[in-house]
Amino acid sequence: MKKLSLILAALVFTATFVASPALAAIEVTGSAYVGMFDKYLWRGYDLSGSEAVVQGGANLSTKGFTLSYWTNVQASSDEGAGLTAGEASETDITIDYTYAINDKLSVSVGNIYYMLDEPLVNTNELYLGLTVNTLLTPSFKVYYDWDEAEEDGLFYTASISHSIPVGDKVTLGLGALVSYNQESDYSIPWIDPVTGENESYSDWHNYELSAKADIKLTDQIIITPSFTFSSPISDEAKDAIDSETVGGLTVTMTF
Repeated sequence: MKKLSLILAALVFTATFVASPALAAIEVTGSAYVGMFDKYLWRGYDLSGSEAVVQGGANLSTKGFTLSYWTNVQASSDEGAGLTAGEASETDITIDYTYAINDKLSVSVGNIYYMLDEPLVNTNELYLGLTVNTLLTPSFKVYYDWDEAEEDGLFYTASISHSIPVGDKVTLGLGALVSYNQESDYSIPWIDPVTGENESYSDWHNYELSAKADIKLTDQIIITPSFTFSSPISDEAKDAIDSETVGGLTVTMTF
């Protein structure tokens, strides 16, 4: 997986920086970013053993399509969880198409390919999302694991967000999200690698509260401190995840 991750990273960054004149001719925009976080939190799961991680990636967009590369690298080792500093525990490749139906409503459809440290649990997840461009920008998404899930493999999120400009250089962002799990059973914390048994369930999963500040250093470079609080909702979710916080700092370059 590490070798494939390096190849994909090289392809993305070569396209971004070496082929930029050709990309400009077909009106491609994009960004590249890297961030440091005190843990890797995914849908309420602590996937880094509460150890620090480095996360980075790149996006390329044209005519509504976006190709995204993202990877998570352990900054500190956790021997109990089998996580080694300097190694990538997950790399995701996402293809997205977003279409504005009108000034108020847009729809997104895409696929996420999760490449995990354990090849047997690599999987694909389709998603469909609706965003309403009005007060608090409500957004609804449904994810479907069509690859490895043994049951329904569905996961739903509903979120709101609000941006507050502070002068010319800073924009504050606040967000809230709630999720529902419907037998989505492929993630590492739910699967026993020996028996293959899982603890999938159908019930409310978690809620998240987030805050960030986009600080514009130049026209192309933004630094973003961020903080998220996550907590389980249902009794079944409380058996699977704990209340968690994650904080970090990201540097983004747009082009």
